[in-house]
Amino acid sequence: MSGLKNYDPNGPGVKNGRFMGLPFTKEEAECILFSVPWDVTTSYGAGTTSAPENILDASYQLDLFDPEYPETWKRGLFLLPPDPEISKLNLQYRKEAKKAIDFSESKDAPEDTEEHRRRIRQINEASEHLNRYVYQTTDQLLEEDKKILLLGGDHSSPFGYIKALAERRGDFGILQIDAHCDFRRAYQGFEFSHASIMHQVITQIPQVKKLVQVGIRDLCPEENDFIRSQPERIRSHMMSDIRRDIFHGKSWAEHTQEILADLPEKIYLSFDIDGLDPALCPNTGTPVPGGLEYYEAIFLIEEILRSGRELIGADLVEVAGKPHEWDGNVGARLAYKIALLLLES
Repeated sequence: MSGLKNYDPNGPGVKNGRFMGLPFTKEEAECILFSVPWDVTTSYGAGTTSAPENILDASYQLDLFDPEYPETWKRGLFLLPPDPEISKLNLQYRKEAKKAIDFSESKDAPEDTEEHRRRIRQINEASEHLNRYVYQTTDQLLEEDKKILLLGGDHSSPFGYIKALAERRGDFGILQIDAHCDFRRAYQGFEFSHASIMHQVITQIPQVKKLVQVGIRDLCPEENDFIRSQPERIRSHMMSDIRRDIFHGKSWAEHTQEILADLPEKIYLSFDIDGLDPALCPNTGTPVPGGLEYYEAIFLIEEILRSGRELIGADLVEVAGKPHEWDGNVGARLAYKIALLLLES
């Protein structure tokens, strides 16, 4: 690649607008980090819309050497900047969603109004527009034979990408690292909510044959019923069960083997950063006590490749945006590791 000729991998990260200051162009890079600045349906803490920029800014101070994959970065990584039109749409409908959320959470509000129904309808239409944009963009990148790591944004962001992968790659499984199940039919009226993404995936994308969740520690009765209704297709590893077993002597390596045993040969990784302990992501939208430690998560996703399985795609979502540097720092390191795994796969 032409950009490597004068590039010093031991020097400081050059703030050139590219991930880690790497010299690759979009055309040269084999792996695209696709920015999706979207947090319209966020129901607690907002701000993930600027997460891709936060990750980019933090990435300049990362070092390139990875003991497992020391040369893989040379195949090229490129961060696709956020689309200004999507950012503009997000800003517009985030304001409308906030009004809808405040209305639905008010104890004094009437059960429904025409204005509230109209607002919900418009937000759902905006979410469908986002899904089409993500689908079309990722489908084109897949046509160009790129590996893709989607950077959200909230957890509703990757639906279009998962759909594009399903149409191109056929049947696969999803490994979801998350504090939440995201199985609500529609949350606060939003059909494509961050809290309902996996319900939509399971009910609308039949090529997803298995969904295995790790780190879950917050769910509602509706979600528990949904899990129980599809035991052949869904497996949720509750964080309380994982920790209890570890306290009694079961190793994380043993847990990892059980997790992967439920997954097919082709795997999509959906990594909501709140699946980690909140000390690592204190400003994520919906933090929950407990969670995976950093190297527990790294070990798990590296085991995908060690097991002989193929990582066909991935997203990293719910990373806090600016000005939360620590969240961006952890997010950038996870993004780099996942990108390397996609390239090696």
